[in-house]
Amino acid sequence: MIVIEDNFQKHLQNSTYVALGSFDGLHMGHMKLIDKTIKLAKINDAKSMVFTFKNHPRMVINKELAPKIIMDNKTKINVLQSAGLDIINFASFDKEFMKITPERFIINLVEHYNVKGIVIGFNYRFGYKNLGDLELLKKMSKKYGYLLQVVEPVKLKNQIVSSSIIRNLISEEGDVKTARKMLTRPFMIEGNVIKGKQLGRKLGFPTVNLDYDKRFILPRGGVYYTIVYYDGRPFRGITNIGYNPTVHDNKLSVETNILDFNKIVYNEHITIFFIDRIRDEKKFDSLEELSARLKKDKMYAVKHKLEINLKN
Repeated sequence: MIVIEDNFQKHLQNSTYVALGSFDGLHMGHMKLIDKTIKLAKINDAKSMVFTFKNHPRMVINKELAPKIIMDNKTKINVLQSAGLDIINFASFDKEFMKITPERFIINLVEHYNVKGIVIGFNYRFGYKNLGDLELLKKMSKKYGYLLQVVEPVKLKNQIVSSSIIRNLISEEGDVKTARKMLTRPFMIEGNVIKGKQLGRKLGFPTVNLDYDKRFILPRGGVYYTIVYYDGRPFRGITNIGYNPTVHDNKLSVETNILDFNKIVYNEHITIFFIDRIRDEKKFDSLEELSARLKKDKMYAVKHKLEINLKN
């Protein structure tokens, strides 16, 4: 797969069929759209392409209203490469791009990327002030000779799968199991390990503290069964997201007790996959009571299968 970062400067020689969208999370609905693009490209001896953004448009339009991100670009590349996509373009959404009219956006696609087909979701909007819509794409398809395919929404238990729904499931409800079904893979976060207060070590449950990217969503505060990848190997984990009310810690932290693991890994990289929610965060009356609860949490993890095919 070819990865480019282009704001209509390059000219592609091959004919392309292009999927348009933000694609945060690459959930079931996104993948249906992308699979359609790949199939159309193969049938027509062309290249399949995803046109998306390196950054979220709302970070430029109104930073205060920008949503937290579900998936980083590195993971998007891995998922799309596994799906069989030929080209992904991470355009930069900036003030100049923001001024592109819907008509000019379509013309740029056709002229720069030799587009023979455009695949969109049912509610896709584009161009200056999101004025571009399905009707404009239909109208311009006749003039510029591209095929237009609209993919209907994907539903899970009568609920339309969307990035906003998934963000709510993860950050507001802590329902990582349903989010996993919609994403077709566990929600994950990654980062380097930093030094914490080392209270867990004193209780017999040493934890690693994650220095995560604050642009990304976090699951709702609580305790989760997780799978931790370190140095290419999976380990069972118990991850607490919260403020450690028992010891009056006012700083939000992501702490994981990794089972059957005793290595010191400060400044090293780990990836945490959220498999299931165990319980809410709770203030205990004593450290002894907290320790007893941690033992129960550990038993929950021990009983679960160590999943190893988590990454796409």
